[in-house]
Amino acid sequence: MNSAVRTRAGVAMAGTALLVGGLTACGGADGGKGADAKAHNPVEAVKASYLKTVAARFAKADVATTGTDGRTVRESGTKGWYPAAHDVMLKDRGEGKPDTRSIMMGDTIYSQLAKPLKGKAWMQMDLSQDGKPGVRLNQDPAEYLAILLGQEKLAHVGAEKTDGVDAQHYKGSFTNADLLMADESTRAMEEKNRQYLHEAVKHITAFEVDLWIGADGYPVRVDSSSTDGKGTSKTTAKFSDFGKAAAVQPPPADQVVTFDAVMNGVDADLEQVDKDLAQADKDLEEADKTLRDAGLPGLRQ
Repeated sequence: MNSAVRTRAGVAMAGTALLVGGLTACGGADGGKGADAKAHNPVEAVKASYLKTVAARFAKADVATTGTDGRTVRESGTKGWYPAAHDVMLKDRGEGKPDTRSIMMGDTIYSQLAKPLKGKAWMQMDLSQDGKPGVRLNQDPAEYLAILLGQEKLAHVGAEKTDGVDAQHYKGSFTNADLLMADESTRAMEEKNRQYLHEAVKHITAFEVDLWIGADGYPVRVDSSSTDGKGTSKTTAKFSDFGKAAAVQPPPADQVVTFDAVMNGVDADLEQVDKDLAQADKDLEEADKTLRDAGLPGLRQ
């Protein structure tokens, strides 16, 4: 190859390299922005976080809820989802009530008793109604994300630290109509879970939320405000240890007394008290008659 050919070839290769390099740089910059925008697109980010969270099944949670009465109740422990579950300590319940442990598995809730009842430390209650599942919000991370699935009104605020964790911050305000449309566009939930959620939020007239999703894709914190016919309640929920928290387990069966058994026992006790009082009244009447027959003053004069 002569020098002229080599020169032209070198110029061509250099030009190609510059062109490719320029296109790569441009594409990298624009593509980076595009990828970043897609990664922080609220709908896509929430869906990805929801699917990852669902697979984790359990997480540690610290939840503080200030109700419409102004009283704040705190839960600290483990939350589970699908089915809804928790094993938490309930604190600051007001009226001098002591902290207590609560375990919930689906529609069954176990409350630790302050004092053993008939040798049992736990009372069991069924939350279902007439054989139908009870409908309620569990304030678990999967549930918060589910409410925000497909919500176009959710905006990306930016990168922030929350409680020392690097996260992306999202924010939004929603009407009841918005909540009833949750997941209709993304279809990330199982149909039975979607219908359950819609039933659980149908009484909410307004919902405001700040959501932080960590770099690992899990929700770190949710601050929310929920309004219904009774007023507005506010909740701060913090989550960690996704997939690491132990699964929720029921208390030992031999330590459980059912709510119905407790009520039946109370009824039986009251019935016995009534019988004892009736017998005492009868005994008093007979004693009074004996005294009168003996010419002495009666007891009931």
